Amino acid sequence: MEILASIPSPGTSEVHLGPLPLRGYALCIIIGVFVAIWLGGKRWVARGGQPGTVADIAVWAVPFGLIGARLYHVITDYQLYFGDGRDPVNAFKIWDGGIGIWGAIAGGAVGAWIACRRRGIPLPAFADAVAPGIAFAQAIGRWGNWFNQELYGKPTDLPWALEIDNGIDSGTFHPTFLYESLWCVGVGVLVIWADRRFKLGHGRAFALYVAAYTAGRFWTEYLRIDEAHEVLGLRLNNWTSIVVFLAAVAYLVISAKRRPGREEVVEPGATDGSGGAGEAAAEKPGAGDADADADGQRTTTEGDKEPAKGADLTKKKGGEPGEGTDKAGAASAS
Repeated sequence: MEILASIPSPGTSEVHLGPLPLRGYALCIIIGVFVAIWLGGKRWVARGGQPGTVADIAVWAVPFGLIGARLYHVITDYQLYFGDGRDPVNAFKIWDGGIGIWGAIAGGAVGAWIACRRRGIPLPAFADAVAPGIAFAQAIGRWGNWFNQELYGKPTDLPWALEIDNGIDSGTFHPTFLYESLWCVGVGVLVIWADRRFKLGHGRAFALYVAAYTAGRFWTEYLRIDEAHEVLGLRLNNWTSIVVFLAAVAYLVISAKRRPGREEVVEPGATDGSGGAGEAAAEKPGAGDADADADGQRTTTEGDKEPAKGADLTKKKGGEPGEGTDKAGAASAS
């Protein structure tokens, strides 16, 4: 089968950062996580949250997400780790590949829920802020499959066919990792646009991300030829995509009817992200200045009272100055 062009696979699955060898798969995940945190942080501040909150919550969400992702993979592909001739210890070798996005989202949601609950933050609002970043992180993470020469599609002679020679298959195949990566970029852009256009709130931006992603995942999964469990002629992940897609669409419709609009406050004690609270205080008449009180005193912003400059604290009685000092004024000044 002759082909006009093809995408070569890397000769090694490692990337050397100076003297430090790093698995390409792990590098893609790490870069994706940083992108998600960076973009999520910018969107969170724009929604009225505090800088640094997304990074703090990620300390909980990322480990839970990795654990959930690996658990999903091991459970759904248990035959790779358990049974005759298999070593169960390999189930812990996440650097060799094998994570499930469904488990990653579920596990990450649990970790984020714990962290949000501790800070009094509504989880749906947080999910809306990080949704596009998660999509872009997936787009980057999919390149880990390229480094590992795994999860490719059916044989093809298209100009963008992927060259595979991994000891199991040899030839050119559909680069499903690339298809899904490009799709995830499109999903992230779609969510950002829709959020700006329709002011999505209460978890609807996240639900849009889920619905859009699962729609694309269905057809990329359909192209793949790696071993997988099937139910009624469809791969397990196809069925998962269908179920999750329907759930996301249902949430979008029901949430829009029950809770239209956006959350006004997304984080207790935060400003609107542009210094609005501080500006309001600065513009308030008399703010930061001393105000005169009824006894001729002035009160500072700290609540301390001082004698007003030039105020006559004495009253003349019988023509003699100094007599009949205003006791109320003296007490206030003390």
